[in-house]
Amino acid sequence: MTDLVERLVPDELWVLFRRVVPPTEVKRPQGGGRRRACDREALAAIVFAATSGCTWRQLPPVFGPAWPTVCRRFAQWSRARVWAKLHRVILDELGALGELEWSRCAIGSVSVRAGRRGPLTGPNPTDRGKPGSKIHLLTDRNGLPPSLGISGADMHDSQGLEPLVRGIPPIRSRRGPCRRRPTKLHADKGYDYDHLRRWLRKRGIAHRIARKGIESSTRLGRHRWVVERTVSWPAGCRRLHRRYERKPEHFLAFVGIAAALICYRRPART
Repeated sequence: MTDLVERLVPDELWVLFRRVVPPTEVKRPQGGGRRRACDREALAAIVFAATSGCTWRQLPPVFGPAWPTVCRRFAQWSRARVWAKLHRVILDELGALGELEWSRCAIGSVSVRAGRRGPLTGPNPTDRGKPGSKIHLLTDRNGLPPSLGISGADMHDSQGLEPLVRGIPPIRSRRGPCRRRPTKLHADKGYDYDHLRRWLRKRGIAHRIARKGIESSTRLGRHRWVVERTVSWPAGCRRLHRRYERKPEHFLAFVGIAAALICYRRPART
């Protein structure tokens, strides 16, 4: 069990997680009760659920904590925005090492089917109107996502550009002040709107957006393939193959876990 926990949550990742996890009360005011489950075991169980796609009830008993304890810990950490903070800490570490490449960023999205209707779901126009959600990503030149978000599947991609660019947190850089704006942004025809170009220029961001009826989106493939590759990486977290969470904050939490794992494993430079 110890080997499995250490494989899912290596020491380096555990050190980063301890910097963002809120302190918890160890002693029970009324006394007695069971020993509190280890946070590392609970985190390993959550990572296992995210990557394997199993439900909370299907968690193997080798992790120690029972599935209600893991589910409750996941909800508590999601309310405390632990996953977003972990993602931010990992980005800061990568920025300080010079692993983030801001010269060319790309934006894209992917739709997933929702098991039930709820907040931030909508009829998917590419899936015969079945309910679904959309994951929006902005990646750097190496495919690392500094900003992400979710929406209903019926939301147009262009409406996600401004929130994604604004959502880039101040990230440490190897030299100089923190960065939170890319030098250039690549996008396909779904973002071909003059008001978006003006908005990007006003913020000093160069853009390369394919124009409808004038050029093919494939001409941007030389630089946009990076975001297409990154869009496929969350599929490694099988919990994102289909949205089972009724609450959008829980679905966003799994997206944040996937982004944190992508940044932590940081693929080779391209």
